[in-house]
Amino acid sequence: MAPWRDGTTHHVISPLEFMQRLAALVPRPRLHLIRFHGVLAPNAKWRAKVVPQPPGHSKALSAFATTTDCQDLPEHGRPMRLDWAKLLKRVFNLDLTHCSHCGGELRIVAAILQRQAVEKILNHLGLEAQPPPRAPARGQMAF
Repeated sequence: MAPWRDGTTHHVISPLEFMQRLAALVPRPRLHLIRFHGVLAPNAKWRAKVVPQPPGHSKALSAFATTTDCQDLPEHGRPMRLDWAKLLKRVFNLDLTHCSHCGGELRIVAAILQRQAVEKILNHLGLEAQPPPRAPARGQMAF
């Protein structure tokens, strides 16, 4: 290791200071670590021309397509987000699109948002209508 200007070759730190410096290097949660610029940027006009389309894409872009042709095409062939039923199927293995008894297709009839109506339905079904008490965000740390 090359010495600094004052001749120092080593720096001794405490374990706590080491952990503080190490924690400062960890990126914040949900922070994108890969950034794209230019044509590969998310909202670039020409992105659809250079990003490969999924197989079976109905409209292929030609090399000489004008910008007016590109405005009618989606930038990618799949939806941005999955709907709630597919997410529940993926995460909890609950298929809410088909009946568990007969296998028929289910559809949403209504979304009940009034608290009194929800409590009345849950009480009728013998379920607890009140949510459980909230736990504190973090336990108290003893030093």
